[in-house]
Amino acid sequence: MTASTSIRIDQTLYDQARSEAQAEHRSISGQIEYWAKVGRAALDNPDLPVSFIAESLAALAEPREDSSEFSPRSRRR
Repeated sequence: MTASTSIRIDQTLYDQARSEAQAEHRSISGQIEYWAKVGRAALDNPDLPVSFIAESLAALAEPREDSSEFSPRSRRR
């Protein structure tokens, strides 16, 4: 079981998280945690685009059995 802590955040940020959470099928706290993970990874890796970081975190969260084997789109000659 994960421990929880209550925090106060700006109402506008909460409303944005609620809207994004609905679209992404997450809880509001899950959306804020996701933003925090992406933000932390972006700060730790300033040379990487945020979209790459977000996609990488999403890929890491997928169950291994749902992944497909890599196959290159083109062959080198």
